[in-house]
Parts: sequence; structure tokens; C-alpha cells
Amino acid sequence: MSLPPRLDAALQRLASALDQLEAASERRAKADAARGDLEEELNVMQDDRSRLAVELDAALARNRSLTLANSEVQKRLEQVGEVISGLLPEADGGEA
Repeated sequence: MSLPPRLDAALQRLASALDQLEAASERRAKADAARGDLEEELNVMQDDRSRLAVELDAALARNRSLTLANSEVQKRLEQVGEVISGLLPEADGGEA
């Protein structure tokens, strides 16, 4: 038994619409998955940024500490150099 032409055409349009709906649904699912991947990547990047900011702060603090230590050592070396310079004429004068 064959279907009336109008019913057959309506069923074909319905099948076509269902195919389009399925394709749109698949595209949407892929887009949602891609968005989820992007959000996860953004979260990872934000975590990395936070970690790097902490590491940078620690490195800057260490640099300040080393700079202060270097200045202190430089002052002490200058003082020792002055003492040695003051003692050298006495040593040269004592030997002569």
C-alpha cells in the first residue's frame, strides 16, 4: 500500500527537518565541548599566572636580600681595605 503524495512529501520534510536538527545538535555539542576545553585552558593559564606571580615575588625578594648583603659586604671590604692601607705604611716603616 502506497502513501498519498501529500503524506509522503510531509514525511520527507519531517525526515529532512530531523536530520537538520540532529546535525545542529551535534554542532552544538561540539561547540560546548570546545568551550569547555577553552575554559579549562583559561583556568590552567590563570593558575600558571598566579604561580608565576608568586615565584616572581619570591625572586624579587631574594634579589633585594642579595643586593643588601652585597652592599654590606662591599662596605666591610672597603673598611678592611682602609685598615690595611693604614697598616701598610707602618709595616714599611717598621722594616726600614
